Amino acid sequence: MKLEEIQDLIKFVSKTGVTCVEIEQKDFKIVIKTVAKEPKQMKYAAQLPQQTSIQAPPPEQQMAIPVAPAAPVAPAAAENSKYVTVNSPMIGTFYRSPGPDKPIFVSVGDELKAGKVICIIEAMKLFNEIEAEISGKVVKILVDDASPVEYDQPLFLVDPS
Repeated sequence: MKLEEIQDLIKFVSKTGVTCVEIEQKDFKIVIKTVAKEPKQMKYAAQLPQQTSIQAPPPEQQMAIPVAPAAPVAPAAAENSKYVTVNSPMIGTFYRSPGPDKPIFVSVGDELKAGKVICIIEAMKLFNEIEAEISGKVVKILVDDASPVEYDQPLFLVDPS
């Protein structure tokens, strides 16, 4: 099996949501496992002992506690809502360029077209080129070069308009 075929298989597994793929041939065996997108959450309920009676202090001893008005929605969150997040399709190390002496793939302000390589993620000594799935303008790069990334971690913010 060639390196390109293995990379295509990894991309296929990450896009389809398959949790495990196993291929075995005469001279090698490949097992690709992915982590579920949303881990199951367990809810715990604590039962508190009931008290028999609670007496309120007399009105002259009650203290008025000022209540602050609700804070307005953060402007940064409102601004980011119009942007599309490009997430990591796999676990690995994020690289902005194909090599230390090579130019970076994209910078803030660059125009993207669907299919353009925007970064590389190294996983198990394989360098996987990550392509843009949307067209637009790069607004923010959310990960530092040569940093580890998790599956589905936001990498870029893109303005699709």
